[in-house]
Amino acid sequence: MKVKGLRWFIIGLIFIATVINYIDRSALAIMWGSNDQPNSISGSLDLTKSDYGLILNIFMVFYALGQLFSGKLFDKVGTRIGYVISIGVWGLSSFLHSTVRGLVGLTFFRSTLGLSEAGNWPGGVKSNAEWFPIKERAIAQGLFNAGASIGSVIAPPFIATLFVAYGWRTTFMVVGSFGIVWIIPWLLINKAGPKKHPWITPEEQKYIIEGQSKADQEATEDSKGLTLKSILSHKESWAIVVGRFFLEPIWWLFVGWMPLYLADVYGFNVKEVGMFAWVPYVGAALGSIAGGFVSGRIIAKTNSIDRGRKLTILIGGVIMFLGLVATVMFGDSPERFVAIVFFVLFGFQFAIGNVQTLPSDLFSGKSVGSLAGLAGMVGVFSVILMNFLVPIIQDKFSYTPIFVAIAAFVPLGLGAIYYFAREIKSVEE
Repeated sequence: MKVKGLRWFIIGLIFIATVINYIDRSALAIMWGSNDQPNSISGSLDLTKSDYGLILNIFMVFYALGQLFSGKLFDKVGTRIGYVISIGVWGLSSFLHSTVRGLVGLTFFRSTLGLSEAGNWPGGVKSNAEWFPIKERAIAQGLFNAGASIGSVIAPPFIATLFVAYGWRTTFMVVGSFGIVWIIPWLLINKAGPKKHPWITPEEQKYIIEGQSKADQEATEDSKGLTLKSILSHKESWAIVVGRFFLEPIWWLFVGWMPLYLADVYGFNVKEVGMFAWVPYVGAALGSIAGGFVSGRIIAKTNSIDRGRKLTILIGGVIMFLGLVATVMFGDSPERFVAIVFFVLFGFQFAIGNVQTLPSDLFSGKSVGSLAGLAGMVGVFSVILMNFLVPIIQDKFSYTPIFVAIAAFVPLGLGAIYYFAREIKSVEE
C-alpha cells in the first residue's frame, strides 16, 4: 500500500498531539478559581495564589529539564518511540491529577506532566526535519504550532463545560485519556522514517530527500549526533538559545496568567474565563500558519533560507511589540484586552515557528533534537523567572510593569538572532 502525501499525515498526528498537549496544560489554570469558589481546585483543596505560582514554577522547572532530556532521547531512540514515551507519560500524569488531595500530590503530578509534555517540541522539530524539505519546514512547524493555539482555543470552553457539568476531577480523567488513545494511530501510521517507510511513494520520498541539506541526505541510522559542546561551538546556535530566552516568556505570560488576570482585574469566574480566554489563540493559530506560509514563499522566490527566516521573524516581532505596547495604552476593558492579545499572539506564532525551525536549518537530523531541547530549556528557565516575579510585581504595583518588560524582550530576542546568525545555512557542509 502506498499513501500520497504521507508527510502530511505525520504532521497531522503531531498537530493533534499538540492540541492535546495544550488542553492538558491549560486545565489547571482554567479550573483553579479562587478560595471563595468551593467547587474550583483552589477552593476544594484550600490552596492560594502563592500555591498556584509555586505549582506553575515546579511544572516549568521539570518542563525545562524535560526539554533537554527529551531532545537527547528523541535523537537516540527516534521520533516514533520518543513520542510513545512522551505522550504516554503525560496522558497518565494528566489523568492522575484527578486523584490528588492537596498541594503535594498536585505538585508531583504537575512535575511528571511537565517532564513528559516537553518532549512534544524537540520531537516535533526533529520529525519535521526528517519528513519535510527545507522550504516546507516552516509551514510544517506552523501547522505543528497551530496545534498549541487550537488547543488553547478549545481548552477554555471545553474544560469549563466539563467542569460545570462534572467537576474538576472527572475533567482531568477525560483530558488525560486523549493522549493515551493517540498512541494507537501514531504507531499504526508512523512505521519508519521517509527513507524506509513502506507506505511512502517514490515521488514523495525523492521530493523530501532532494529538498534536504547535504548533511541530512548523507545521514544514516548509524550516524551520530554532535555533543552539546560541539553544537554550541557554532556561533549560530546561540541565536536560537538567546533568542528563545527572550521570546518564550511572551507566550507563557498569557498561557499561564491570562485566566488569573481576567479574574483579578475584571472579576471573571471560571465560566466567564472560558468564554473570553480562547479568543487570542485564534490569532495565534492564524499566525502559525501565516508565518510558515510567508517564510516558505520568500525562500521559494529568493532561494535564500536566511532571508525567508529573518524577514518573517522580523515581521512577527514588530506585530508583537506594537501589541504589547497597546495592552498598556489601550487594554482598559476585557474586550479590548482580549482583542489586543489576539494580535500579540498572532505576531508571536508568526515568528516563533521560524525560530523553532532554525535547528534543522543549521544541523542534520541527529543533532536537531538536542539543540531544540537545549534552546527550549533555556527559554523555559526565563519563563520560570517571570513566573516568580509576576505575583510579586502584581501585588506591589499592577500587571503594567510586566507587559512593559516583555515588550522590551522582543527587540532583544530579535537582535540576538540577527547578531549570532549572520547567515542562516547548514554549518555542517
